Amino acid sequence: MAVSGVRTLSRMRTAGEFQTRSVEETRAWGARLAQLLQPGDVIALDGPLGAGKTHLVQGILQGLDFPREHVTSPTFTLIQEYPARIAVCHCDAYRLRDVDEFLELGVDELLGSAVICLIEWAERVAEALPRDRLSIGLQVSGETARIIKIGASGPRSEQILQQLLD
Repeated sequence: MAVSGVRTLSRMRTAGEFQTRSVEETRAWGARLAQLLQPGDVIALDGPLGAGKTHLVQGILQGLDFPREHVTSPTFTLIQEYPARIAVCHCDAYRLRDVDEFLELGVDELLGSAVICLIEWAERVAEALPRDRLSIGLQVSGETARIIKIGASGPRSEQILQQLLD
């Protein structure tokens, strides 16, 4: 997992880019990220269907001592809560019509609370998310290879990104 460059994403103050070559590497990268997370952190995940968002979430939860095989996409349930070492709220905005529907789920009460919030398809509900968040975009670059682009938009997310880049 080599850093392939640093560039600025729109509306992000700090950005980085990573390459993974397999599902296992994507999960391992997520487990590495998990070691830097703490309660209140919000991670916005975006990318096309099949880009590996749920694989990344599985890695994050594995890094928080939760069995990754118990982690599934919340596409139909919309919110999954996992009692990991640090509690995790995993949301999926893919099937939501608008940000109001997202807020009706009560997610705004979880954002910035004592849980880590992981939100798939976050661009659909971006206006409801806290300004200081880590934004992760996944792109397919090969059969199992992925490009992971990260943007940080505030002091806490910049701290996490800087630790990933070191």
